[in-house]
Amino acid sequence: MPHWLEPPRQLRHTCGLRANSHGAVMFVRLPGGEFPSDYVPLLRWLIFTGVSAFGVALAWHFGLIRLMLAGDKTHISAVICALYVLASLHCLVATAAISRELNSGQRAFSLVRNGAARFRVVGDDVVIGGGAKDETRLPPGRVTGHIRNLVLKAGLQGGTRFDQTLLLGGLADALRRPHQVGAFASDALMKLGLLGTIVGFILMLAPVAGLDVADRASVKGSMGLMSDGMAVAMYTTLTGLVGSILVQTQYYMLDGAVAKLFALTTDLTEVFVVSVLDRTPDRQLR
Repeated sequence: MPHWLEPPRQLRHTCGLRANSHGAVMFVRLPGGEFPSDYVPLLRWLIFTGVSAFGVALAWHFGLIRLMLAGDKTHISAVICALYVLASLHCLVATAAISRELNSGQRAFSLVRNGAARFRVVGDDVVIGGGAKDETRLPPGRVTGHIRNLVLKAGLQGGTRFDQTLLLGGLADALRRPHQVGAFASDALMKLGLLGTIVGFILMLAPVAGLDVADRASVKGSMGLMSDGMAVAMYTTLTGLVGSILVQTQYYMLDGAVAKLFALTTDLTEVFVVSVLDRTPDRQLR
């Protein structure tokens, strides 16, 4: 290949896609060097929500949503829609936070992997490097916080071999805490849909008690009330099922991002941090 067709070396190493043990991530040139930028979880949420919003727009265009709101006299469908919007916003915030943690964790992984002969805790920060002139602070985040806890635990144990199982368990619980809201929201949407079904059947069967078969007007009015009750049952059930499925899908994608962050933390600490702390005689804490 002629030399004048080759891309500049700096551009070749500045951007691109690289595959590692934690999946494909995009590398960008930052002031501190070359670090990965991973916003795939947030991008997936935006794509999924965009497709869902397009479906809602089509339903509104053809009058299906207006028909649902007009047919549901109990307004349970509107409550389900509002709860779905709140759950989606919560998932957005959690997904953005996990994306930031993944970026911070990938930067910490790159810094530690390049050669960290020593770990020091300075306040709330973790400093790595071989000497005073060659030290780097790890970016703040849950991964760095976990490394800080490991360094503190290693220093307090006085050089004996330690196990990070309990710390990893605590980190996993902290990362999965937002999922409790998602599980509650999905279950609440399903239960509200079932509640609407029961209320709709009650409204549908209520006119039967006072039905006079000989009176045509009474029969006609009872049929209208029964139709309204059936509409309430069907609309609320459909809205609850669709909302529950969509919320579960969003939090399923969030769970995948959390699992990726936890796997990155485990690989980083087990391979590069614990091994260094085990063979380091002195661990300085400030």
